[in-house]
Amino acid sequence: MGLLVAGLLCGVVLAVCVGKYPVTPKESLRILINATFQQPIEASDMTVNVVLGLRIPRILASVFVGAALSVAGAAYQGIFQNPLVSPDFLGVSSGACVGAALAILMSLTTVFISLFAFIGGILAFMLTISLPALLRNRSNTVLVLAGIIVGSALSSLLGFIKYTADPDTQLASITYWTMGSFAYVSLRDLAFLIPLLLVPMTILVLMAWWIDVLSMGEEEARTLGADVTKMRGIVILCSTLLTAGSVCIAGTISWVGLIVPHFARMVVGSGNRRLIPFAALLGGLFMLLVDTLTRVIGVSEMPVSIMTGVLGSFFFYWLIWRQRDRIR
Repeated sequence: MGLLVAGLLCGVVLAVCVGKYPVTPKESLRILINATFQQPIEASDMTVNVVLGLRIPRILASVFVGAALSVAGAAYQGIFQNPLVSPDFLGVSSGACVGAALAILMSLTTVFISLFAFIGGILAFMLTISLPALLRNRSNTVLVLAGIIVGSALSSLLGFIKYTADPDTQLASITYWTMGSFAYVSLRDLAFLIPLLLVPMTILVLMAWWIDVLSMGEEEARTLGADVTKMRGIVILCSTLLTAGSVCIAGTISWVGLIVPHFARMVVGSGNRRLIPFAALLGGLFMLLVDTLTRVIGVSEMPVSIMTGVLGSFFFYWLIWRQRDRIR
């Protein structure tokens, strides 16, 4: 865990310094210290704007989004006893995309795009959990199937919105948003959204032992005194808030909530008391490095989901190859 914290700090230093406008570590540190203590900053306006206005918000956003998606993925995989479950399986990401697309279609500002995305994700979650109630079957399997139904329907609705959007302006904005990016994140947005991520993340860390209990199955959990319905509901709600909050910050980012918990489990085991904090740190570091790489890899910035998709595909191929003799 200590090495991971040190790696995260090194990643932050790297992310501050590298880019199309390079800044030395010494200069970056001086700007941050002077800004923190409200002292005069001895640097050019361009350097100050790059460090404080562009890179620091991106660093904070990428670390918290990576941590949030990884914690949500680990919690979902634990309570559903399914290693292939990811944070967007309840249709939250699809709902957030529809909300953001509607805001772009109405030519609203960035703040309202994020707000519509968050509301869309929550509404999609509420629709998903209402279907098992209508079917009078609240099992995990029915909930997963409900998520597939809602996600598919909302993806079709998103396709219709793209079809009706202005191809010269709105369609490009919707497409770019759904591919994930931290390019337009500001400290003003993060002042509201980071607490929204910290609260459910903290709750899941504190509930790690109960997630272990729920992962044993409903009968065993009840034997150990767990209120399965209540505990599972709290975990799903917190994970949904983490997913919706992440999507409204950066758009849709694939694979992170799926591959990071797998890798963390290979390092620290399946016990959630160690897995969830480790996955949070590892997810934050992974997302920070991916975002930094997308900024410097080409002439123009690459959407984050392209890079996470490439890395995630290679990781899953390696995981299947590693366990090829045990797969039946």
